[in-house]
Amino acid sequence: MNIYYEQDADIDIIKAKKVAVIGYGSQGHAHVLNARASGVSDIVVGLQEASASRAKCEAEGLTVMTPAEATKWADVVMILVPDELQAVLWANEIEPHIRDGQHVMFGHGFNIHYNLIRPPAGVDISLSAPKGPGHTLRAQYQMGFGLPGLIAIHQDATGTAKDVALSYSKAIGNTRAGVIETSFKEETETDLFGEQAVLCGGIVELIKAGFETLVEAGYAPEMAYFECLHETKLIVDLIYEGGIANMNYSISNTAEYGEYVSGPRVINSDTKVEMKKILTDIQDGTFARNWVLENQAGAPSFHAKRARMNDHLIEEVGTKLRGMMHWAQNDRLVDKSRN
Repeated sequence: MNIYYEQDADIDIIKAKKVAVIGYGSQGHAHVLNARASGVSDIVVGLQEASASRAKCEAEGLTVMTPAEATKWADVVMILVPDELQAVLWANEIEPHIRDGQHVMFGHGFNIHYNLIRPPAGVDISLSAPKGPGHTLRAQYQMGFGLPGLIAIHQDATGTAKDVALSYSKAIGNTRAGVIETSFKEETETDLFGEQAVLCGGIVELIKAGFETLVEAGYAPEMAYFECLHETKLIVDLIYEGGIANMNYSISNTAEYGEYVSGPRVINSDTKVEMKKILTDIQDGTFARNWVLENQAGAPSFHAKRARMNDHLIEEVGTKLRGMMHWAQNDRLVDKSRN
């Protein structure tokens, strides 16, 4: 496995390019602002004329073009709009203006891996993917640190694709923590699995189930919130810092014993069977196909599930309790007015 750090990437390569970042969401804003702060001066944001993000870009003093204009102008085009929008955007506004020798980058391999986007042979296609949300990428950069990242090369028409991908990764701060070389297939499938089985799907359902169990047993929702959601961050911080053993070193012996005897009752062999089914759906394209069809229908199921989650009692209780935690409101990662 190849891992690259600051000394392995030449930032002057990307500084000499005209760079267009298409999209200004969680990842897009972080990539643009980090790269600019690293000295990439010829950089623009590609947004639709009616995009609400235009005002945020202008407040940051950024140049905004339409995706088509940005593609015509740029040497390097980084596509960071949501996965479900990329194929249509590519067909209508990017592909018609692609020219041989350009370098097209992605922050996630979804559309390339599942053949939703089929680029022409004369362009470089690479991946530069921070391993974390864009808001965290930006915050870490501002503190002088970085997030670990990935690079992958799908097409190397010019012979310079890897050097450019590493240079871009350095500009957004990933080489500060280390960049692993992978493939579009491996990045896509492991990323989707991690999100669904553990990071987003698994953790959220575990928190909700624990919260509901306590509330249904007659305990105060506020107590359930603290025990099942609030303290999750405190435990994860310990694991992040030094692994599971570090967390066990910090908690009580009672808590550690409970981990050993009760954890496997919640997450057991049946859970792992379902995880393997989830991975199969990702590997054979079932998940991708279902997500594409969902969006072609206007995403009714997706929006209904989002609404139910937003209306859950845990969100109501959490909003009230977080409003009392004034110390937690400083230096927020997410400020919807700016990012």
